[in-house]
Amino acid sequence: MSDADAAGRAQAVAGRSLLGWILALLLPLLIVVMEIGVAMFEPRVLSSRNIVNVLIQSSYLVVFASAQMIVILTRGFDLSLGASVSAISVVTALVTTSLNADGAPAWLVVGAGLAAGLAFGLLVGLFNGFFVAWLGINPFVVTLGSLNICLGLATTISGGRPVFNVPDAFSSFLYDGNLIPGVPLPLTLAILVCLFLYFLLEHTVFGRSLYLIGSSPRAAYLAGLPSRLYLTLAYVACGLLAAFGALMLTARTGSGEPNLGGSLMLESIAAAVIGGVSLQGGVGGIVPVILGSVFVTMLSNAMNLLEVGGYVQQILLGCVIIGAIFLDRIRQTRV
Repeated sequence: MSDADAAGRAQAVAGRSLLGWILALLLPLLIVVMEIGVAMFEPRVLSSRNIVNVLIQSSYLVVFASAQMIVILTRGFDLSLGASVSAISVVTALVTTSLNADGAPAWLVVGAGLAAGLAFGLLVGLFNGFFVAWLGINPFVVTLGSLNICLGLATTISGGRPVFNVPDAFSSFLYDGNLIPGVPLPLTLAILVCLFLYFLLEHTVFGRSLYLIGSSPRAAYLAGLPSRLYLTLAYVACGLLAAFGALMLTARTGSGEPNLGGSLMLESIAAAVIGGVSLQGGVGGIVPVILGSVFVTMLSNAMNLLEVGGYVQQILLGCVIIGAIFLDRIRQTRV
């Protein structure tokens, strides 16, 4: 190789590295610029009360976006997430209110509610994982089918109406309590979830295998990885995380809502993609997902304070998602 060729290659590598740094810093910069810009028209956006509210709202989206991240790493996604959240909320509310009406102790009410919600999420994950991993059906088709199943179940067993009077013990366990003094419980729980997922993805064979399965399925096969098993477990993990987030939201609202997960499917995918998780698989991490979730939450919060209409908000969110996919395309081809 001549000196000129070597210099040219080194320059190209340096250029790709610089572009990678620019793309990595783009989202934090957008968050800062957005908040400063909105504050010029609506100072309340920088109030301590609003900041705390944004952090709490972000904590829920972080959990759901993390669930999407796990399956997106494997070149999939979960369209059923929002519907499963609604079904889990209704099931949990029915179980806890029934036990509470029978005079069951608080620990049993809380435990049964948690078990019912997590079990439902586990079943949804197993359903999706089995058809995607073992039968080779496209994730879009499978999760679209489970979306309709979960939505139908949520509407049928609730009669299309909210299930009120979730026991205070359940709400206190996942919303009102404090594990860390001065830190809202939902934020603490989200931090714990993120720490667990960081360890899972960065320091376990299963976590590292998800990246390989997503980036190169054939390489994963040649490496002898149990790809079908790991792919199934990825959807199970997604279902369990969605269930945990649904339990947190149910504790917050104090009722089982058949429409609770209405926009969560879109928002969770948006937060993951905006955070840099590639729809082509094999690229992503928990820290970018946190930033993506904060960005989506802050964008929604800013539009609410500026009294932007709901339909316009959907248009803007769609434009942001398309922009994020475009940046991902640039990242994949040039970095």
